[in-house]
Amino acid sequence: MKKAAIVVLVAVVAVGIVLYFVNRPEPPAPPPVPEPATRTDTESGPVIGFTHRSGARAWLGIPFARQPVGDLRWKAPRPPQHRSEPIEAVAHGPLCPQFPSALSGGEPTGNPTDHIVGDEGCLYLNVWAPPDAADLPVMVWIHGGGNTIGHGGSYIGGNLAMAHDLVIVTINYRLGVLGWFSHPALLTGDPLDDSGNYGTLDVVRALEWVQDNIAAFGGDPGKVTVFGESAGAFDTLAMMASPLARGLFHRAIVQSGGFETTPLTAARNYADEGGHAQSAREIVSRLLVADGMVENAQAARRLQEDWPDAQLRDYLYGKSANEIYAVLDGGGFGMIDVPDNFGDGHVLPDLPTEEIFSSIENYNAVPVILGTNRDEPSLFMSRDPRYVDSTLGIFYSLKDERAYKRLVYYGAQSWKARGVDSLAQAMVEAGNRNVYAYRWDWDEEPSLLGYDLGVALGAAHGLEIAFVFGEFGEGLGLDYLYPGDEAQYDLSRSMMSYWAEFAYTGDPGRGRDGNEVPWLPWGSAGKTMIVLDTANDGGIRMVDDVVTPQTIKTELLAETAFSSKEEHCGVYVRTFRDSELFDPDEYAALGCSDYPPERFAGF
Repeated sequence: MKKAAIVVLVAVVAVGIVLYFVNRPEPPAPPPVPEPATRTDTESGPVIGFTHRSGARAWLGIPFARQPVGDLRWKAPRPPQHRSEPIEAVAHGPLCPQFPSALSGGEPTGNPTDHIVGDEGCLYLNVWAPPDAADLPVMVWIHGGGNTIGHGGSYIGGNLAMAHDLVIVTINYRLGVLGWFSHPALLTGDPLDDSGNYGTLDVVRALEWVQDNIAAFGGDPGKVTVFGESAGAFDTLAMMASPLARGLFHRAIVQSGGFETTPLTAARNYADEGGHAQSAREIVSRLLVADGMVENAQAARRLQEDWPDAQLRDYLYGKSANEIYAVLDGGGFGMIDVPDNFGDGHVLPDLPTEEIFSSIENYNAVPVILGTNRDEPSLFMSRDPRYVDSTLGIFYSLKDERAYKRLVYYGAQSWKARGVDSLAQAMVEAGNRNVYAYRWDWDEEPSLLGYDLGVALGAAHGLEIAFVFGEFGEGLGLDYLYPGDEAQYDLSRSMMSYWAEFAYTGDPGRGRDGNEVPWLPWGSAGKTMIVLDTANDGGIRMVDDVVTPQTIKTELLAETAFSSKEEHCGVYVRTFRDSELFDPDEYAALGCSDYPPERFAGF
């Protein structure tokens, strides 16, 4: 017994040493020194940047709007105020308020009443450009994070800028209830201020800033590509859908996206009147209860309906971001389930997704790349105790590898149907011939303490970003997921080349270097999409692969390999719960009556 305890102790110490070297923070680099040669004039005044280690010139923390504080909270962004003194643009601007997470890179202060990181004055962007750049294509990155976490400063554009002569811009935008919030008491009569789509409008404002200023950094305002991943990909599609963004960009790349507008009724109303569980009225009720002004939600409802609009508006504007977030649940990864992308009829159309993208009159029909990763859901499952065992919180192993892979497969197929195939088919049938699709299949992660990340994560959500930027270390800090071998860098170089050629021409073709596998438009030569993978696993190749919700359902209903009825029922719920294809009668006929659908929350 004593010997076993010693063995365990030695193992724990050894693991601690390994984890220290895997996860230890890098010593802070000395702050960049402003270089007078980088001085550039913008609408908000002169900015002075520095030379990044990639060789690119970088300008960080440039304001692209007046900061949305005070009376400008929950208002459309205004152009920035001019200042005559130069801004030393050598550090990223503040994060927008959010719960702490791996994407925020921060922790709350030591004050136990603090719940969030960031600051409401957060509308800043960052620019990377080669030295002596002139008339180069511009790529504007919209970060992901469920529209509730993350910031533009996590993404380093220097390598991509230098590899293919591009100007890269990364932006912040308001998040969560400060980015999307629509309460009737806040209405002013101005359709922009009343839209509730403040985060969406921040992206539009950033694109306006690019049109007005990017030439001074060597960019061509006539060749602007908007690209983003996850929520950033949703927001990229929002730019395609928004009439306010027309003419502000010329191409779009949608990485692991999808799109659906939220009705204003869901954004505003109480939950029992068709509103979202965290609608504006529901959040106000929680605030009133938290303040001790009423005892319960029913009394809060009566109070906010009795108050004059001006009083309720003053109450909301008097709340700090920290106080508002105190009544919200951070959930997984720090993300909040709050409604966003409101179909207000002015910023975003009040139309179903299929109707928006099935007519070139209803959206900005620019050339577009749509893609997903083969194993999207695994990012959210790889440490979930429902699927993964852990010892000492350190050693991880999959409980049932086959069941795990099945759930990942069906979830990823649904994501592809929603975020690529249905959109591509609608756009092409509507007359947009410049639609390209991909699936990213790279799964060559190393094992970590015996946990095979190539299986547990594989081609997981978000892992392709490092390949696009050619940046595996600085930024998101996920370098331990990548082996650093030549195959990895070859695939990254190919992806950067395709993305760059698309930014230049609107057609990824053979890549910027002209040596890549031809990437054909959707439907050309009987092919629909390109698979992006290393030569170890079949390489880059065009394939004919289209999935729809109905083909997924047909496959799932015919599946005979499920290890249990509970697994079959769980996959059915997680695949179809948010679509019209969830059929309660069919679910019961599968023998699932003993498994209420709510049992299978999340992936």
